[in-house]
Amino acid sequence: MEQKKYRAGVIGLGWMGFLYDLGKRDYERIGGSHKNPIYDVESVDRPLPDGLNVKRTFHFHDHPGREGLATSYAAALSDRPEVELVAGADRDPQRRAMFGERFGIGALYADALAMLDEERLDIVAIATNTKGRSALTVAAVAAGVGGVLVDKPMVFSLAEADAMVGACAEAGVPLVGGATSVSHPSFARAKSLVEEGAIGQVRSLEARVPVLSQHQDWSYFLTGDPVWVCGTGDQPRRERGSTEFMGQGMIACSDGTVVHIRAGAPEVRISGSRGEMAFEYNQWRLYQDVEAPAAGRVEMPWPAPQFLSGMRTVYCLDDLIDCMEGRLDEPKNSGRRVAVALEVELGLKQSSARGGERVELPLADRSLVLTYDWFR
Repeated sequence: MEQKKYRAGVIGLGWMGFLYDLGKRDYERIGGSHKNPIYDVESVDRPLPDGLNVKRTFHFHDHPGREGLATSYAAALSDRPEVELVAGADRDPQRRAMFGERFGIGALYADALAMLDEERLDIVAIATNTKGRSALTVAAVAAGVGGVLVDKPMVFSLAEADAMVGACAEAGVPLVGGATSVSHPSFARAKSLVEEGAIGQVRSLEARVPVLSQHQDWSYFLTGDPVWVCGTGDQPRRERGSTEFMGQGMIACSDGTVVHIRAGAPEVRISGSRGEMAFEYNQWRLYQDVEAPAAGRVEMPWPAPQFLSGMRTVYCLDDLIDCMEGRLDEPKNSGRRVAVALEVELGLKQSSARGGERVELPLADRSLVLTYDWFR
């Protein structure tokens, strides 16, 4: 048997960690939304939904290419030829047993720290509830893990982000901050087009609200640090628990770039002196200024690859391994970029609460937090 390069484990055998590839979530769209929890997410005795099939070999999504092959971190790791999935940790013995049966794994742990200490892992995916992700990332780095994937939202607080991003940076460990659209190769193509001058000198970026559990795309395209923000129109905490910024605002960066956070905007739009590109409705579109046959701005064919919708865990893992092997300097959805976006969002909330007052970055109070829907 061929020796694998990387030993991997998963902490948190819930939906993104493991269960998504076995069946359907049991609280989706209850009454049209997620607002009615049917169990306590903190309870070790929370029930598993009916209909999970540990031997399931198909996927709900039917997409061309690699999309749809793996939804969970466990499946993405197991499918990767140079990775050996060797261990899993969860408080729930039912989930541990199903994970072991699905992947033929006997190294099953109720204690994630014990798994990190005993298994000598190279890669770890952390898909626990949000509150555990920072401390477990720091512990994974201390245990010698060489690459970390965490689910989104990455953290609640700036202090948690500082701890995990700092630990990874100091040890040279790449950190991916969630399975989001930006990990798809089409985003790298978009950034290379910007750098090659396809739309001229960048003048501004736009991004939509809300960003939805740290699913930000705009921070990947920044070339300077955000230095101040102003915001308006935020909303109080919603019934489902979320305090994510729901207003509109502006972000000023050190290189002069301005980001507009605008209701109705695409997920990201980059405007330049000679054109623009936008990611909206799961498609990239490119517009350039031309002189003939008549001067104006014209839509151009998008050069491959174009975005394909579906779960992004495969591409998160691509980025992680590319960083571990020196082909990429930083994951597209790196923990650092997530932390930047979190700080901006907290600054926008402060500004809105102060009547649109300009708020300087970095924020002094690192205990500031965002909360998310109850199931996070």
